[in-house]
Amino acid sequence: MIYLRLPARQLAAILAGLSLAAVASAPLHAADAPLVKIENFAFTPQTLTVKVGTTVTFENDDDIPHLVVANDASFRSKALDTGDTYVFTFTKAGDFAYFCGLHPHMQGTITVAP
Repeated sequence: MIYLRLPARQLAAILAGLSLAAVASAPLHAADAPLVKIENFAFTPQTLTVKVGTTVTFENDDDIPHLVVANDASFRSKALDTGDTYVFTFTKAGDFAYFCGLHPHMQGTITVAP
């Protein structure tokens, strides 16, 4: 075994750095990721603001299929059955309006801030 003797201040700094590294590398929990629920023929929330690089999950909680389609064609899900999810990572800033490809009256907007 190797033993190192470090001054208390230096040891505290090393331990603090390790603690911060552990927190910074901790995985995101589902509660931390933005979620848009599809229920009662609506997107909830209807508007959402996130930062560039954020992954948004769309989850179908209705009894029938839905599609998530961006007005500018930047993203499009497959048909989502009950319980299915679709994830999309927003890599550029802007306003992204979307609708349900099967029920066009269902609409929402994701605002992506730099």
